Amino acid sequence: MDFYLTALVQGLCYGSLALGIYISMKIFNIPDITTDGSYTLGGAVTAVMLTNNQPTYLILPVVIGVGAVAGALTGLIHTKLKVNALLAGILVMTALYSLNLTIMGRSNLPLSNLPSLFTLVDISTDTNLNTFWIVLAFIAIVTLFIGYLLKTDFGIAMRATGNSESMIRALGVNTDKMKIIGLALANALTALSGYLITQWQGFADISMGIGVVISGLGSVIIAETLIRSLSITSVWLNLLLVLGGAIVFQMVLAFTLSTGVNPLYLKAVTSTFVLLIVGLPRLFRREV
Repeated sequence: MDFYLTALVQGLCYGSLALGIYISMKIFNIPDITTDGSYTLGGAVTAVMLTNNQPTYLILPVVIGVGAVAGALTGLIHTKLKVNALLAGILVMTALYSLNLTIMGRSNLPLSNLPSLFTLVDISTDTNLNTFWIVLAFIAIVTLFIGYLLKTDFGIAMRATGNSESMIRALGVNTDKMKIIGLALANALTALSGYLITQWQGFADISMGIGVVISGLGSVIIAETLIRSLSITSVWLNLLLVLGGAIVFQMVLAFTLSTGVNPLYLKAVTSTFVLLIVGLPRLFRREV
């Protein structure tokens, strides 16, 4: 039971990452690879500040800020320098690798016996359950904020930028500004995921972000499959399904490990699972 509870907690921690990828890839149609770097950036800043005895409530806005700056930099390179969005993300991600290593000072930074977000409040005597309730409350607040933002006039303009950039530009909206803000928001959410995962697992590692975009993308694709099949238009339901996709994705990986698959093959299993999610619906549509 604890094994799957751990997977549930991890899925919720990745929920913020999934929301970030949902904003960049599904709202703005931008394949943002900055994710790998901004996720590690959030973890690196969290670890360094914790080891310097900074309170977790002070670390939170700093992590949001550095993640937003990373995303905004990608947006600026893409919109102002007219560099392909994918290449812009790769350039920033590569630069962030060196930055993260500089911030941490070494490749791995343990957080043994240091206070964290999960030790601030004792909701349950069971450590795992206590972590679960805290993460659930944290992600609920984040989701409510994103849902509210997307329902405002500014959020509608963001969504319109992704749906029809030429139309919304004709209405006087600065689409470049919208893209920069959107990517900043997406990477701030991604950095938040690194903030949560680092405190949950008890260390930050320079390679923790490698391939993490696949996990987030898999979560979004699971949600998108349901959104399309059920013709869901509600912003709130879309966000909840993205969170559900993150949980399902981690549960599938947990089940795979429980069957005895060597953890060395976990990345291969992850990529294969995402390929199946993407490919099978298309094959079935062709047959029909």
